[in-house]
Amino acid sequence: MHRCSNIFLAFTCSLALSIASTAGRAADRFVLTETASGGVAVTIDGEPFTSYVVDQANKPFLWPIVGPAGSELTRCYPMRDVPGEATDHIHHRGLCFGHQSISGVDTWHELLTWKPGVDDARRARVGSIRHDRYRLIEGGATGVIDSESTMLAADGRPVLALEQRLTFAEPEKETLRTIDVAIDLVAAHGPATVADFKDAGLSIRVAEPLRVDARRGGGILNSEGDRNAEAWAKRAAWVDYSGTIDGERQGIAFFSHPSSFRDPPPWHVRTYGLFTANPFGLKSLGIQKESAAVSLAAGERIPLRYRLVFHRGGDDAPARLTDLYRQYAEEPPASPGS
Repeated sequence: MHRCSNIFLAFTCSLALSIASTAGRAADRFVLTETASGGVAVTIDGEPFTSYVVDQANKPFLWPIVGPAGSELTRCYPMRDVPGEATDHIHHRGLCFGHQSISGVDTWHELLTWKPGVDDARRARVGSIRHDRYRLIEGGATGVIDSESTMLAADGRPVLALEQRLTFAEPEKETLRTIDVAIDLVAAHGPATVADFKDAGLSIRVAEPLRVDARRGGGILNSEGDRNAEAWAKRAAWVDYSGTIDGERQGIAFFSHPSSFRDPPPWHVRTYGLFTANPFGLKSLGIQKESAAVSLAAGERIPLRYRLVFHRGGDDAPARLTDLYRQYAEEPPASPGS
């Protein structure tokens, strides 16, 4: 199987450490437990699904993410080294939100992106997204992590608040798993400017067998029929990144909800494995000539609403994804704090 070596050792230990706080409802399919490092481990039917990590980078992220076939669908690097896996872009960690410039603060990159002494001016702009607290951690038929975070400049100055709700589900056992991501960017610390950059938005870095450039059968397809490199910077309701893992077709479909900011977004989706919904970089991505920077007055917010579908099987993927997207688009999405 496509798995990181010893990937779940720490994950399993964290479950053991926190089992006392979550014992009880044996019928719950999803069990969420706080880990010793302050994150949250998510299991389904007793098996690892993902983990919310808050202590390994300059922003929280979900990793690894296990699909319905039991295969990992996210890249292991830089959390684990796997022979033959691409090691570009150290800041592409699992599933996370980042932006190259919000009021001049860069949370897309990390200090580790560049070596000291090389482009120190860019390193000086690198800030962080600090996890502050959980408003809700709940398991059951689905799982929920509702949290609050603060975007900080390098000097510790608060720039923006992030309110986030992650909802974990398995609509079809052994076939489909989903993660709904609801993020509100809130100008809670005074006015803020969200700049126009291509490196911005909610991102996932796909597993090595899926990426097009690995030449192992991986491919990109969007709702408009654009494939591979042609899907980059195109506006679309959904994009799918699929390939063959462990001998069967598996993939990740990324949906944008109609209520999300600037839906449908352009997609910063790359053949080397980056997969990003970016509604911010309309000029940078060649959608329009004028800047799409947003000035937020104090208290204003930007809503981002997405669903990631982890799927397996079938040559009917485009029709299947169109149906799944239509169902999603008709649902009222959950909001942070709801």
